[in-house]
Amino acid sequence: MSVRLGQIVDALGGSLEGGDRDTEILRIAPLESAGPGDLAFLNNPRYQSQLAASRAACVIVAPAMRAVALQRGACIVADEPYVYFARATQWWKRAQGGGERAGIHPSGVVDPEAHVHPTAWIGPLCVVERGASIGAHTVLKSRVTVGERCSVGERCILHPGVVVGADGFGFAPQNGQWVKIEQLGAVRIGDDVEIGANTCIDRGALGDTVIEEGVKLDNLVQIAHNVHIGRHTAMAGCAAVAGSTKIGAHCTIAGAARIVGHLQLADNVHVSTSTVVTHSISQPGQYTGVFPMDDNAKWEKNAATLRQLYRLRERIKALEQTRKDG
Repeated sequence: MSVRLGQIVDALGGSLEGGDRDTEILRIAPLESAGPGDLAFLNNPRYQSQLAASRAACVIVAPAMRAVALQRGACIVADEPYVYFARATQWWKRAQGGGERAGIHPSGVVDPEAHVHPTAWIGPLCVVERGASIGAHTVLKSRVTVGERCSVGERCILHPGVVVGADGFGFAPQNGQWVKIEQLGAVRIGDDVEIGANTCIDRGALGDTVIEEGVKLDNLVQIAHNVHIGRHTAMAGCAAVAGSTKIGAHCTIAGAARIVGHLQLADNVHVSTSTVVTHSISQPGQYTGVFPMDDNAKWEKNAATLRQLYRLRERIKALEQTRKDG
């Protein structure tokens, strides 16, 4: 199915320049591989060379790139090309018949004491347990589990394999064994949250684990019991947060980053890939703690040197004190 370029502009705004509203658009495609029937976008001026070489029917660009884009051909000028592209993908999905579904798939299991809004969709092999609540226009894709008394807000998307409300990892040691601490809390998820495939969010031990509105979690993310994640924070794949940590609003946690338990991160904190956060962060900013990759033999030498830094520091302190005393 194709659409006309004018239909996109009518729906999303922007200024169509150097092109025909009746141009047929077959798909939305990457700039470097787009063909004559495709709509593409340029967000970063560093890729101007790709713009010049692109065969796309039309390219979404910022006002600053308008003149360059017109030298190539048709363009839609928008203040935020990346956001326009995102809105275009949503509009395209709706136009192609991929709109909302509502109801419960025949293979879904919903406890009679659970509440599912009539506009929500419970996909194949999903389980919604006793006392759980699923908000309006929320989608559970497939094999999603929402545990008892957990709540999911409106317009959320939970991708395949998500588990909300499994027991947190709580055990008390006794004589070399472990005594289970029953997890009596739940999970509360706000509106407009998206959770990637096979991500797990554990229920709280006593209080609730809380995911505020607008949070985006990638695939294979682990959120432990009693964690609190502030609104519009995003976490990339394989990140993990240990128990009772509180993360502020508008933070970004990059892939494979780890945050130990009982910490607090301020709003607008950005943690780099593979960083291990071991103490609370009270100021916004970018934080990185990654030991650089190197040839293995060199890495082992550097690691051995790092292990000696404390002794070297103590020797320097002793020498400085001797100089002062002398």
